[in-house]
Amino acid sequence: MKPSYRMIDLFSGAGGFARGFEEAGFKGLLAIENNPPVSKTYKENFPHTIVLSEDIKRVSIEEIRDLLRGEADSLDAVIASPPCEPFTGANPKRQKHPIDRLYRDPAGQLFLHAIRIIGELKPKVFFIENVKGIMAGEIVEAIKRELGRYGYRAVHFNILKAEDHGVPSRRTRVFVSNIKIELEKERKISVREALEGLPPPGSPYPPNHEYTTISPRKLKRIRGLKWGKSLIKYTGAGGRKLPNMIRLNPREPAPTVLGSSQFIHPYEDRLLTVREQARLMGFPDYHVFLGSRDIQYNQVGEAVPPPLSYRIALKAIKALETGISNL
Repeated sequence: MKPSYRMIDLFSGAGGFARGFEEAGFKGLLAIENNPPVSKTYKENFPHTIVLSEDIKRVSIEEIRDLLRGEADSLDAVIASPPCEPFTGANPKRQKHPIDRLYRDPAGQLFLHAIRIIGELKPKVFFIENVKGIMAGEIVEAIKRELGRYGYRAVHFNILKAEDHGVPSRRTRVFVSNIKIELEKERKISVREALEGLPPPGSPYPPNHEYTTISPRKLKRIRGLKWGKSLIKYTGAGGRKLPNMIRLNPREPAPTVLGSSQFIHPYEDRLLTVREQARLMGFPDYHVFLGSRDIQYNQVGEAVPPPLSYRIALKAIKALETGISNL
């Protein structure tokens, strides 16, 4: 499909959000990503897009307009994935009071910079992705107030479960948008289906499909691990114990893929490769991840799953074609 809608991507990561939008018919004009290895991954996968490897706090609207050379004046969409660490329950250092997570935590303030750029550029539609923790306490009203200052009267907090929309792993996320996102549920995809057809690790194709080494001590423990059980637990917010290195159940979708998560193959005594974890997020095999192995795993786990992004993009196109009256 020939792209006919124009977008920019904030906190773009490895391009999971953009992958779905581009496949639906959007063309990425500009992406902003602060991490150089990650911005290189984005450029590798979307060579037609201008990729700005810069701290978004230092990026002005004037600079964006200069880079886009007039195309910013009739922008169709802005997609954004600001850091979730200030809001997630997996963060043991999360601010106690929810509103402080948005206004006092330096990483939380990046959400406000996404709003700043959206407000100045005034795209027809916008989507800001984050964890459900973004809806805690007074944060919802604060976000509505901030967007309202730029004229966005309708602000929706759309809660979507990725596993209901073509993604073979569980992932509940909130998409703050000026349109309501209602998607029909689909058949869940199992781990077995997601990994089907992959050659043994180390094969020439697909990329990012190499063995990850593991200590003999952990390997010994892995051998006795049953489906759904974890090798280790870590402490999250409020002292909660959260699992990691889970032996995947092949009959179900995988647990949530996180930047710090690693999974154990359901049938083999080894960790999943980066490509296998990318399969669990719905990335196509031609989407390449650059940087060190740890950075590659992080890029996968911190992405918006492309199948979910694609379905959101189709809703965006429908809204663009039928008209939007939020400003």
